[in-house]
Amino acid sequence: MKKRILVISSANIDFVQNVERLPYSGETIIETKGTYTYTPGGKGANSALTFARFGADCVFVCKVGADANGAKLKSLYKAEGIDTRFIVEDKENPTGLASIIVENGGKNRITVFPGANNNMQPEDLEDAFTSYPDAVYLQFEIADAAVIEACRLAAERGIPVFVDAAPARFDYPLDKLGKVEIFSPNETECRIYTGITPSCEESALRAAIRLRGMVQAKYIVIKLGDRGAFMFDGKEYFVYPPENVIPVDTTAAGDVFTAAMTYSYTQNGNIHSAIRMANIAAAISVTREGASTSIPTLSEVIEFREKKKISDEKRTPLTDTFEKTDEVKAN
Repeated sequence: MKKRILVISSANIDFVQNVERLPYSGETIIETKGTYTYTPGGKGANSALTFARFGADCVFVCKVGADANGAKLKSLYKAEGIDTRFIVEDKENPTGLASIIVENGGKNRITVFPGANNNMQPEDLEDAFTSYPDAVYLQFEIADAAVIEACRLAAERGIPVFVDAAPARFDYPLDKLGKVEIFSPNETECRIYTGITPSCEESALRAAIRLRGMVQAKYIVIKLGDRGAFMFDGKEYFVYPPENVIPVDTTAAGDVFTAAMTYSYTQNGNIHSAIRMANIAAAISVTREGASTSIPTLSEVIEFREKKKISDEKRTPLTDTFEKTDEVKAN
């Protein structure tokens, strides 16, 4: 049965610059081999597009400017089959812009100018809940008050909440989110929230334990980039290796991972197969340039899984290795 996912998050136009290397401070580079493009992006939009391409019934709430970029984005979302009825037009602020610099090897650096995203208000959200979603999906590229209100509205209605915990701030009011089904930061975000860099299994476990003390989450899923993913359920932890691909551009990979994981989990409630699907979807996305242009379809993920003969069997927990260490007990 098709699930309805309510995405409450951000929408941007991405200014993507593909370069051989970054200039040093004070240096000017004439980039003769690189390219630049303006493409649809934003963490929320990337996630909404992932849900739509996987076949979910996606309802998207975002705030865009009353400008050409905002009109372009709404048109794109409609063409992808996303429900855009609750997108809010901001007459005072421009549509958000992300400046994305991609170096050789696919690593990126991103600066976001939030524009209308930062003006999302709690009162912009309530009407969207009349769509009767099966799940609410959130990120932190919109105002804190809007995220907290979305969690409150979901809790009132008994709707599970999924959080892609990006971008991160050390003072983000995580304690105000209430109950969360899955809370998923990447390595950098994990360090900002906890002060612990998940550089190995032991440090990832310590970070996950600390996060569970900050967020009422059923599952903590840490995205480890080219090292795969780590999941802690409060008792056991599991490590999921990455898929072996040659990266071209890592933009939107984290958005695709968390949305694909959420899609799969809402379909069958199996966190293990959900993370495997997310790993595959993210792996496919990094082999393509851009944000929205890199997002795979469900059929592409299934084809990749069958070709690689990836199993859906439950992984063996690894917690026993560290469960008796003083460092873990202390956390």
